[in-house]
Amino acid sequence: MDLLVSPSSVEEAKLSLAADIIDVKKPSEGSLGANFPWVISAIKDLTNKPVSAAIGDYEYRPGGAAQGAFGAASAGADYIKIGLMLKSESEAFEMIESVNKAVKWKYPEKTVVIAAYADFERIDTISPMDITKLVAKAGADVAMIDTAVKDGKRLFDFLDEKTLTEFTEANRKLGLKTALAGSLKFEDLDVLKRINPEIIGVRGMVCGGDRSAVIREELVQKAIEMVR
Repeated sequence: MDLLVSPSSVEEAKLSLAADIIDVKKPSEGSLGANFPWVISAIKDLTNKPVSAAIGDYEYRPGGAAQGAFGAASAGADYIKIGLMLKSESEAFEMIESVNKAVKWKYPEKTVVIAAYADFERIDTISPMDITKLVAKAGADVAMIDTAVKDGKRLFDFLDEKTLTEFTEANRKLGLKTALAGSLKFEDLDVLKRINPEIIGVRGMVCGGDRSAVIREELVQKAIEMVR
């Protein structure tokens, strides 16, 4: 299980280098808010570890999403991650297919991550349980669950261990990896180990509980030690 930590700046990235994957995002722009391409590039220059980049929480805009995905890949991201802020399975598939093609067209070695939201019912979007088959059909690599609304409620407030284990196993059967995130806490790590996704994503945990605060290097180190 790899630990993905999400800095919002080069300065925060320097405090996150103990993580397995450095994920570039802009928390002020949403759950999967996109940061600037020059920030992605500068963080890529800091480390030999994989760099991930969020490109946004998208409604049905396959052209814009494709441009964002290609831009993040061109800036140096190894993982390109998008959130599906829509309800229709057909629209979701077109979005996934467009983003995947935008990346793999020039960068077939890079990894495409497709996220849906644990709190899908309150934001009226597609259920995470429905994306596995769409991600696999489109040829993307990772199916992810995050939370859309950052109000203190976390992944396990919406989905239990059994459901998340079923999601992880369904992904694995179709050759996909699983990423789980959503205001995770240190006390969630034991159950996450039982679920055993390939990736867990954190920010607030390593900011002392407030995702708008600054990442603390000692908390990143604590998290990586607990994951191991």
